[in-house]
Amino acid sequence: MPQKRGSIEKNSVILCIQWRQNRLNITLHCTFYMQHSTSQLKLSQLAASIPGSAILAFSNAVKERIRNGEKIYNLTVGDFDPSVFPIPRVLEEAIIDAYRNRQTNYPLAEGNADLRETLSSFIADVQGLCYPASDILVAAGGRPLIYAAYQVIVDPGDKVIYPVPSWNNNYYVQLTKGHHCRIETRPEHHFMPVAEEIAPHISDAVLLALCSPQNPTGTCYTADQLKDVCRLVVKENERRGPGKKKLYILYDQIYHLLTHQQTEHADPVSVFPRVKPYCIYVDAISKGFAATGVRVGWGYGPEPVIAKMKAVLSHVGAWAPMAEQKAVASFLQSRDAVKQFLDPFKKELFDRLQQIYNAIRLFKREGLPVDAIAPQASIYLTVKIDIPGDASALLLNGAGIALLPFSVFGATKSKKWYRLSVGTCRKEAISPMLRAFKKILQENGEPAHHSRSREA
Repeated sequence: MPQKRGSIEKNSVILCIQWRQNRLNITLHCTFYMQHSTSQLKLSQLAASIPGSAILAFSNAVKERIRNGEKIYNLTVGDFDPSVFPIPRVLEEAIIDAYRNRQTNYPLAEGNADLRETLSSFIADVQGLCYPASDILVAAGGRPLIYAAYQVIVDPGDKVIYPVPSWNNNYYVQLTKGHHCRIETRPEHHFMPVAEEIAPHISDAVLLALCSPQNPTGTCYTADQLKDVCRLVVKENERRGPGKKKLYILYDQIYHLLTHQQTEHADPVSVFPRVKPYCIYVDAISKGFAATGVRVGWGYGPEPVIAKMKAVLSHVGAWAPMAEQKAVASFLQSRDAVKQFLDPFKKELFDRLQQIYNAIRLFKREGLPVDAIAPQASIYLTVKIDIPGDASALLLNGAGIALLPFSVFGATKSKKWYRLSVGTCRKEAISPMLRAFKKILQENGEPAHHSRSREA
């Protein structure tokens, strides 16, 4: 078949789809792109420069291949297959009841009072933290809250510190015209940014964007690691003195209910209470309750900052729907219902992660060029594939296995590392997927030297 070439433009992300031997090869060009045309469309500087999501471009291309009939083990998406992992039945019924009771008008801009009171109680029970309803802001998932936090803290040219790989911080910095300060994290720290890596950059920064459990790695801060980071922030703000713009931590903990085995979630205020005036939390039901399409998220932190975030979102209108707010308030009030959902849900996730991890460690002991970090939390496994060329393309085209490279999360020094997600993974698909994975490693890799384990 003659080679054909086409391209789909999503702002500056170009997804090139090539037909070769009746197989699709996917290449992502995550660079600024301007279409050469005699009739260029003139829009804002932001429109001309902001890239689309490389993560979504890759994942959507894989989904398109599946729709076209290819058998692919899609381990790319940070989402759930509802036929495998449905939302809690109690929550589902509460949503239906709320719509039947015609809870369909506008909610309060900051979130309904009953939900915010419920969240205040839930935060106290789960984390042992005291945040009154006035310090809590509800929105349509976590993204609007992260956007609002960036908008109220970051001015053009302000420095934002964030780790890579990480989810979407590079785009939020660009949206606010901030100055990127990327920290290339290391496998020996499980790709979490530690205090000694942050310290050299902290003196003129205004925002430190952190996530634990981390997306894409599924790894977590230890309490001691996070305490050291928080101590840095408090000391820096004390140095700046009154009247000076402070350094804030934006703490995305959207996966914190999904810690596995002995892993314990650490959060800034719990490990270092003095950081409370400078810490904004972001949370949601999307991951902890497999409810990515049920758009209810919440942020909490110092009341003056939360109030300004509310003002921003009141103009954006990114409110969680009334019915979903009523349902989430009802569901979270029942701690028994929460536990009855989480316990088996987490076990199913961990069983999948652990089965794949154990197989990868066996492959490594057999001399194949692969490794992994033991699963700590969330739906992700961090995998190293040390073969020549683009392992994601080889796996996709040779074995029908789709993984996301750390490069789509902004990393430039972790080219052999990949995110594997089990959110859509059926147990019966794991063994054939692993056999296909092993075959690719055998065919394309040189025998690896046995290296020190990087288990958590």
